[in-house]
Amino acid sequence: MNYKKFLSFFSVIFLFSSTVYSEVNMDRLTNAMSEPENWLTHHKSLDGARYVELNQINRFNVQNMKVAYTIPLGDIAEGSDGLGSHQSTPLVKDGFMYVTGLWDVVYKIDLTGKYPSIVWTFDPENDVDVIGNPVTRGAALWGNAVIINTEDGRVISIDDETGEMNWESVIATELGEGFRAAPLVADGVILVHNAFGDWGTRGWISGVDPADGKELWRFFTVPAPGEPGSETWTDPAQVAWKTGGAAAWVTGTYDPKTKEYFVGTGNPVPMFDPEFRPGDNLYSDALLAIDSQNGNLNWYFQYTPGDYLDYDEVGIHQLVDEMYEGEMRKQVVHFGRNGYYYQLDRTNGQFLSAAQYIEKLDWTEGIDPKTGIPLGYKEGQGLQEYVAGGAPRRGGGPIVMCPHLQGGVNMWPTAFNPVTKLHYGAGFEGCSEIETNDDAEKVLAGEMVPGEIFLGGSLASEGRVEGSIAAYDVKTGEVSAKYLHPAANYAGLVATSGGLVCTGWVDGLVTCHDDKTLKKLWEFYTGTNIKAPPISYSVNGKQYIAIIAGGENSASWLNLPETEGLQFASTLYVFAL
Repeated sequence: MNYKKFLSFFSVIFLFSSTVYSEVNMDRLTNAMSEPENWLTHHKSLDGARYVELNQINRFNVQNMKVAYTIPLGDIAEGSDGLGSHQSTPLVKDGFMYVTGLWDVVYKIDLTGKYPSIVWTFDPENDVDVIGNPVTRGAALWGNAVIINTEDGRVISIDDETGEMNWESVIATELGEGFRAAPLVADGVILVHNAFGDWGTRGWISGVDPADGKELWRFFTVPAPGEPGSETWTDPAQVAWKTGGAAAWVTGTYDPKTKEYFVGTGNPVPMFDPEFRPGDNLYSDALLAIDSQNGNLNWYFQYTPGDYLDYDEVGIHQLVDEMYEGEMRKQVVHFGRNGYYYQLDRTNGQFLSAAQYIEKLDWTEGIDPKTGIPLGYKEGQGLQEYVAGGAPRRGGGPIVMCPHLQGGVNMWPTAFNPVTKLHYGAGFEGCSEIETNDDAEKVLAGEMVPGEIFLGGSLASEGRVEGSIAAYDVKTGEVSAKYLHPAANYAGLVATSGGLVCTGWVDGLVTCHDDKTLKKLWEFYTGTNIKAPPISYSVNGKQYIAIIAGGENSASWLNLPETEGLQFASTLYVFAL
């Protein structure tokens, strides 16, 4: 064979194979753990682990970790009235990082050179009048496209090479609907959900075609009259379901074998006025197992029927296979916002166990070991009161409840070590005061419309709100270690095979901990609020840990006076040895 022709042929084959590998397909997502250098999907792997097989940075040398570089993100939109909240998880694919800014602006960053460089940016030009204070949680990769969904209701496909838009589809069409969870693409379907339940809308999950943006199916998390579950909305006028909430605003997990999407739902609306919406209020505060191909609900588990404390359960539902009472069970495990850790059978939603992981909990006396329902629940009763005097009532004055209405662990991501079977959850340690108001009367009188936040009451922190990390052992069913921090955690975690668990805090610290004892091994002060989770990846054989810092200050409503001076920022921090 002619040598030049051979080289040309070899180059074409190499180029073709490199191009194929650069595409993100179902095989790569299913086997994401085999690519420790990359972070291809929102939770690193479809099961939600946020665990990386990288140990160059480890418990023995992490004290030597320094800032490798920072990248400012330009996130102030002209005409906006709020600074917003960074809660985004960066993605990494084959030496490139994909970051979303506060207004869903996408930055593609080349990590392979001596210094990182921005390849392109894509601005979806969100409607600042619709959004107000923006929140972003990330993007998805599929094929040769970057997929985002926006707070003003659009799903957008962007060409990975050029940064130009492939297509745009308006999915959320009603006033007050929009997206905040990063989309998940699996088995040829983009999974998105209405995030704005508290704005007086019905929650829903949708499947979207990644080829053209066409909506394939929609499942409403609040059933209309006559639909299964509608009997749990028992208000005589039958209007509460229209503003019922049960939004989903965190990316779910996925089982490729069954093609099921596991996603948690939020509180019923109004959150603090159960008298407006008596009943168990399905499918609020629940885990849903949804068929990704047609949107059918396979099963559900409701954590807190008739919730009146804002204990929605949107956070990660981790998929694990582990022994339970001498039998291998396919499980879904979850740090509940209500302060309990749950283990369920993921084939049918059967309750297995629950254990308290938060320090102070007084809203119920426990969880029924047979049903998983909170003690104090009375079947068929329109208004629940899990402890005497512990439910808000119109004209009844304020109540104090623990844990804090933010949790426990809320929407911020957990991390799971599949080797040790330790599951890590970071969150709040504190209590809240809530009181019912007259929002419901305004709704019935037509003075409030979808798009206006519908709380049904007021809220405040009761005393100082601090933070913690808990390590739950799925094998033993117990909390094996705990770390307490003087400020709350709003960020979430990443775990690595180097024996580390890393996170950020609202007081501006980034910290890494021993994954067995949770002893703090390293810290770095950013000087700004942190509400985004860290990731870890490698480029050219070098491991990095990255986190986005910045957003609005949380000092006032968390009663943390020493953090009041933190300044707004919008910065990607990247650390390495």
